[in-house]
Amino acid sequence: MARARAALRRGFDRVERGLDAAFGPDWNPMAQLGPLGWFLFWIVLGTGIYLFIFFDTGVTEAYGSVRWLSTDHWWHAGVTRSLHRYASDLMVVVMFTHLVREWAFDRYRGARWFSWITGVPVIWFVYLSGITGYWLVWDRLAQYVATISAELLDAVGIFGEPIARNFMSPAQLSDRFFTLMVFLHIAIPLLLLLAMWIHIQRITAARTNPPRGLAAIMLGALIAVALVLPAPLQGPADLATVPQRLGIDWLLLGLYPVIESVPAGVIWAGAALFTIGLIGMPWLPPRRDGRAAEVFLDHCNGCERCVADCPYAAVRLAPRSDGAPFRFEAVVDPSRCVACGICMGACPSSSPFRRSGELITGIDLPDQPLAALRDEVIAAGRALGDTPGTGRVLTLACGWGAGAGSTAPGRVGVPCAAMVPPAMIDFIISRGLADGVCIAGCAERECHNRFGVAWTEARFARTRDPYLRERVPRERVLTVWAGPTETGRLGEELDAFARRLAAMPPYERIRPLEDAANRAAPRRRQRSVAG
Repeated sequence: MARARAALRRGFDRVERGLDAAFGPDWNPMAQLGPLGWFLFWIVLGTGIYLFIFFDTGVTEAYGSVRWLSTDHWWHAGVTRSLHRYASDLMVVVMFTHLVREWAFDRYRGARWFSWITGVPVIWFVYLSGITGYWLVWDRLAQYVATISAELLDAVGIFGEPIARNFMSPAQLSDRFFTLMVFLHIAIPLLLLLAMWIHIQRITAARTNPPRGLAAIMLGALIAVALVLPAPLQGPADLATVPQRLGIDWLLLGLYPVIESVPAGVIWAGAALFTIGLIGMPWLPPRRDGRAAEVFLDHCNGCERCVADCPYAAVRLAPRSDGAPFRFEAVVDPSRCVACGICMGACPSSSPFRRSGELITGIDLPDQPLAALRDEVIAAGRALGDTPGTGRVLTLACGWGAGAGSTAPGRVGVPCAAMVPPAMIDFIISRGLADGVCIAGCAERECHNRFGVAWTEARFARTRDPYLRERVPRERVLTVWAGPTETGRLGEELDAFARRLAAMPPYERIRPLEDAANRAAPRRRQRSVAG
């Protein structure tokens, strides 16, 4: 399964690189699937409300009103009906693409299980909304859908009388039953909206609106399709006959030919297995993330930076518990923490320059603490050599970008680019460990940990705490946001960066504290002997 997921992830990355070229990273549709789903929902809801103004709820009136608005008033109501139809279809496409993509990028297990399993009801509500919508048109396709659906529901045996009897003859179907269908088509989308709201509750600053430009492009494309290909109307329903040839909406009704030819028990069993399988996927097998971040109160003043930067609402503030003269302290919820380390990078006490005592910060990762990261950085710097001005580049590579898994000299792997505190960049350059530093993170279109790219850029631009110090030459810091299939581009940018660094005058590094101490000791000894 891991190989299939990796292959699919590379496939997505290649497709998205092409979309980057067409739309730009900020407008890439594949990176905006969640917000686009919300946008399409509002289109469907708004057009549905507008259509309801012209709709007559009755067995004999429904088809006539739909035909009237599709022909006599096609220029507004007819186009709105087509827009309603195509937006519903596109919502299905966006929903399933989003589901497969999250699986491919392994963002459904571990602490992310909640968003995954709350997305399962969204799938069913989307389909039920679409199916009940087809009933309301009450053409031959609606008759076919209603008959097959009623027979499937009757197989459950929970109704006092078989529902399918309502569709045996025109006399059997009453306006009361049709009014019930109207109620369901209104109630189910409201349940869908509730499910979508629950779906994003454990996500900090969840995006529910796509970029305006992308939204305008999508709306314009849908309107164009609605004008060129009006939604079909397949003749009035006639319960005295059996529909023979129909045009199926394969996105919403593609399973109906299967339902018609397979026993109802098999269909229900398949639906149950599909649902249970989706719900159980986060634990088949469970994800083994690193241990949750830990707070060290001796170094925490409750500044709230880790709370603001955590993408998963895993850190919160609580009243101080150790008697220190601060109001709050940070508290980590292990069930939400994915061990990305962004909180460590946000902590103002994450300074590798500290030499007195053990290097501990206010919030740290047990599996890759700040002290271990500094040791890895020092070792990587030594592997590059100690000759300044030769274009030595130390790369801090995110585990989800083009630099993931690289063992080249001078590479240090981190869970997320934003795990690296800006002080670490200062430490590397000022201590002469390298002539320049490269941050190799996820593709710019979308960070695996949601805000890693944005927070890193903002810290380096000195618009978000903790800032990159003014003394750090920005020309000695390179950021490369590249997906897993862009290793070639990463290599090219690193080579060009190394050449630029080699052409610069050597940076006047700060003398390491341990060297200064070693030189001071002999002088003290000489003075004591002379005395």
